[in-house]
Amino acid sequence: MAYPSPYRVAMSSLGYQWVLEQIAARGMSVERVVLPDDVAEHRRRRVPAQSIETFSALSRFPIIAVSLAYELEIAGLIDLLEISGIPPRREDRGPDDPVVLIGGPLTFSNPLPAAPFADAMLLGEAEQTAPDAVEAFYDCDTREAWFDVIAGLDGGYIPERDGTRLPPVARASDEGLPARSHILTPDAELSDMFLIEGERGCHRSCSFCVMRRSTNGGMRLVTPERVLSLVPDEAAKVGLVGAAISDHPRLVDILEVLVESGRQVSVSSLRADRVERRPAIARWLRKSGARTLTVASDGASQRLRRTLSKGAVERHLLAAAAITGELGFDVYKVYMMVGLPDEQQADLDELIRFSLELRKATGRTRIALGIAPFVAKRNTPLDGTPYAGIKPVERTLKVLNRGLRGKVEVRPTSARWAWVEYQLAQGGPESGEAVLQAVHDGASFADYKRALKAVDPATMRPWASQEDPCPSP
Repeated sequence: MAYPSPYRVAMSSLGYQWVLEQIAARGMSVERVVLPDDVAEHRRRRVPAQSIETFSALSRFPIIAVSLAYELEIAGLIDLLEISGIPPRREDRGPDDPVVLIGGPLTFSNPLPAAPFADAMLLGEAEQTAPDAVEAFYDCDTREAWFDVIAGLDGGYIPERDGTRLPPVARASDEGLPARSHILTPDAELSDMFLIEGERGCHRSCSFCVMRRSTNGGMRLVTPERVLSLVPDEAAKVGLVGAAISDHPRLVDILEVLVESGRQVSVSSLRADRVERRPAIARWLRKSGARTLTVASDGASQRLRRTLSKGAVERHLLAAAAITGELGFDVYKVYMMVGLPDEQQADLDELIRFSLELRKATGRTRIALGIAPFVAKRNTPLDGTPYAGIKPVERTLKVLNRGLRGKVEVRPTSARWAWVEYQLAQGGPESGEAVLQAVHDGASFADYKRALKAVDPATMRPWASQEDPCPSP
């Protein structure tokens, strides 16, 4: 099981750990290989990536199952294979090379940029299909026979046969829920934390989100009794995972039991309306030692939130801010996007004004805006929406910094790398080939820009603009 990011990220991925456990539960030997922290040093010294369990070189494994979380990790997959002496492109691998089976969160949206590097892919929830696929690999006499098995699995996709025709994403049986981690490590991003699903999916309809209610049957609940029965006695930290975890009708009951047992508890991003209606959520988190409370606004103004079908309104966000301040949290963090369709100066003015209101509502608790440029994803209603542009997004960030400097912290992600993510999110296999070229050229933004602009526009979706994202003055 390979993860194309370093160990600290890999071991904080619940999906990676869960599929690993499901393969092992079938009685197969499965080892972990992650991207080294210093890829350049491995290239220079010609040291292959090695498994954590037995220090075996990645190239010695007959089958490599890869979990891809998002578009920019494709470069990590290329690095991982190349430093191990494995040709990253499927077409360049021979019969003595391992086969590469790709799954992971990326497959819910657009797996096509990763297709050139995969012998086979499993789209969607793969905790049941991945063990079947790996087991079949050893049972089949030929690669074609294995492909036949993959084709019969829910979400099974063979790029060599299927081209760009994608099957529906798979849905795992509810009987197998919840996913949970089985390896606790102090070196992960979520240090020594036991991760467990409280629910899967979402019942809301935010138009930008891949995990909206039309994906895989909406929200699927796990009972508090089952969640609590699976938390090991030795777990001092527990992370409750789910796209809409704060919508769980009995979240407070779960938190109360965990916190009263002396554990530190963390949850995925909360819904501000749920914090307002059930302030006990915030109280129990604070009692467990949490110092930051995170909610999502997503749009800069109420007008934009309405167009996104986002349920949060100013009243919810202000109420959650006041609760955060009253309970003594250090930080009230609000996630949002800029560069949304039809975003105007008036929306940014409203965001600045409202952020200052949030600051007053929290008292001494700091306000932090986690800002990401909007990137349209496939399998969402906003699929195909153009990227706002690097310069416009950077101008927006400057406006927000000027208006909030010294009062509200602005934590943006890169407008340039969001453009790269957009090109991949809306692209096809040719975009994946461009990533390979960019990695070989040095993997700077300029390398990605040059490689992606060289992709034949006729192979791109019409709206995946090849205009210069960062023109000269």
